[in-house]
Formats: sequence, structure tokens, C-alpha cells
Amino acid sequence: MIGRILALGLAAVLAASPAMAQDKVKVGFIATFSGPGGVLGKHLHDGFMLGIDHSGGKLGGLTPEVIQEDDRLAPDVGLQVAKKLIERDKVDVMAGVIFSNVMMAIYKPVIDAGVPFISSNAGPSPIAGAQCSPMFFSTSWQNDGAHEAMGKHAQDKGYKNVYLMAPNYQAGKDALAGFKRFYKGNIADEVYTTVNQLDYSAEITQLRAAKPDAVYVFYPGGMGINFVKQYGQAGLTSQTPLLSAFTIDSTTLPAQGDAAIGTFTTAFWAVDLKNPVNEKFVADYQKKYNDIPSTYSAQAYDTALMLNAAIKDAGGKVSDKKALADALKKTSFDSVRGGKLKLNNNNIPIQNFYLLETVKRADGKLVSSVRSTVLTDHKDAYSKDCAMK
Repeated sequence: MIGRILALGLAAVLAASPAMAQDKVKVGFIATFSGPGGVLGKHLHDGFMLGIDHSGGKLGGLTPEVIQEDDRLAPDVGLQVAKKLIERDKVDVMAGVIFSNVMMAIYKPVIDAGVPFISSNAGPSPIAGAQCSPMFFSTSWQNDGAHEAMGKHAQDKGYKNVYLMAPNYQAGKDALAGFKRFYKGNIADEVYTTVNQLDYSAEITQLRAAKPDAVYVFYPGGMGINFVKQYGQAGLTSQTPLLSAFTIDSTTLPAQGDAAIGTFTTAFWAVDLKNPVNEKFVADYQKKYNDIPSTYSAQAYDTALMLNAAIKDAGGKVSDKKALADALKKTSFDSVRGGKLKLNNNNIPIQNFYLLETVKRADGKLVSSVRSTVLTDHKDAYSKDCAMK
């Protein structure tokens, strides 16, 4: 009799376990939280957490446990923390990642483990193309997109001679490749610098001597702060137009200061995009964090909204990783971009890119403000190499 009672009790516990497991969703959130790129990780994480707030403090009705890990902008560290999240923490889904060299290090182990992976920033070209996976999604862009938009703007402006600079890693190479895909004029020079380089005086001397019509750079985080300040100190901002992507935004503008005024950048999103989701996001972000949101925070905010919608569509069964991935592929939600987020066959967004100018608002704060739409419903160049439909 006692054995039968124990057996019935065990059966009841086992039957209840799956339901209990569905009360919570574990999210592994990797980003760069230390060093010169740390501010980017903070914006990414803040945007994600605000997205959870706006989803009622839940994700698809489940209580979220967000396990935050710092990759320290080191691929080997990124790989270490990714394995820890998968093997020890047993997360249901992964999100985040700022830098493409980290993404390339952790991508295959995460995908091979069968864990759905939402990039909130990095979009290296191999993952968009031949290495695409039904377990990988993006709420940002493929690396080349904003650079292609600036290449088109430079072409439309009639610049005959443009000088290019970027850090020497995957995203830097994608950046300049994207620019050249749409810009057909002369490249005065194509210079790759060390990742996290802080002094650009020698390179600025060289580009001044080249006398280009414009300079195009990709320097995210602390690299961008130093480059823009040094470019301004050299007196070049007013002489040679400075064009960029992911170099000048609300994460860098407080430090760049007036040196950034009058520069142009391209992005899929801006603080002043007029749509209800974005207006609520911007207002509440400023209220909660006393800071102006950036593309990083906007992308991660959409990551939370995507997860919220997909988990609902999957009936809350996050333990079924394939079902969750299928729901992520099909899910629909209103994005900060305006309207529903549209994914291409490689699970990277189809979206507009805008030309933004850095201006000083009436309250004295610097912002990147929309001037025109450069590319409409843009699809990345690598989706044709992705076997998924």
C-alpha cells in the first residue's frame, strides 16, 4: 500500500514537472559590458529589460530569468560564457551580442546545441548567407545594411573621392564592403585599424594629405568617441564631410560633444521616428534610465517584443526549442521601426534605412535626426546564399 502511494506521488510530481517548468523562461543575454564598448552593452540590456516591462513584466506570460554575461569583447570569453549558459544554466533562448567577432565564435556552438538565438546587434555576413540557420534570428540588421545606405547617399551626393576607415575585424570588413557595393566613385584609400585603437592621429594625418571629398568610417563605442573628437580637433569636421554608421549615436554623443555636430550617419532607426511604438519606447526609456535611447536599445527592445509574441504563439512551451524557433520565424509584432517586423528568408529584417544628421536640440542635447529615407524595404546582399525559404 505504501509503495502504491509513493508511486502515485512520484507520478504526480513527474506529471506536474513540465507544467511547472513552463512557468519560467530562461534567457541567456550576452553582450560587452566592460571596457570601451561597455556602454553599448548597457544600452542593449536596458532596451531589452524595458521591452519586458512593456510586455507586462513577462515574456509570453512566463516569468523571465535573464542571465547576463559579459563577453569583454573577447571571442574566447564569449565562447566560454555561451557554453556556461547552455550547459550549466540550461537557458531556453539566447539573445544579445554586440560585436561580430564574438558572434562568429559562439554562433555554431549555440546553434549546434539547438538553442534559439536572437541577435540584438551583430549581423556578420557568413551567418546571413551560407551559414544561415532556422535557429538564428535578428532584430537588428545584417552588418552591411547601414553602410550600403551611406554608400548610396555618397553616390547620390556626387562625391568623387571617398576615404574609408574601419577596425580590422568581420564587421569592419562588412562595413566597407557594404559601402563599396553602392558607391561607385573612387576610393582614396581603405584603411583598417586595430580593434579598440584609441589614437588615430597618424591615420588622420594621412587622410588629410589624401584630400578626399568625404571620409566614411565605422567605429562603434569608444573607438568612435576618440575618432570623432580627434577628427574635430584636427579641424576637419568643417572641411571634409564625415560620414559614418554606428559611430555617432546617443551612446557616444555625450562624449563626442560638438565635434559631432553636422556629421551624417545612416541607420534603420532614429529617436524621432514617428510611430506609436517608438514614441512610447523613447519616452519611457528616457524616464526609466534618464538617457536617450540608441539603436542598440531599440534593437534589444524589439528582441523582447519578439520573444513575448513568439512564446505566446508557442503556447508557452519554451522547452520545445524547435517549436519556439518556428514561432519566432512566424511571429508578428509592432516594431519600433513602425508597423510589423518583416523577416527575410535568412531571418534578418527587411527594413528602411535613413540618413540622419547630428544636431543640437533646444534642450542642448545632441541627437541624430532623420533627414531622408535612403533605402526602402531593403534586403541584405547575402540572403540569396541562404538555403532557407
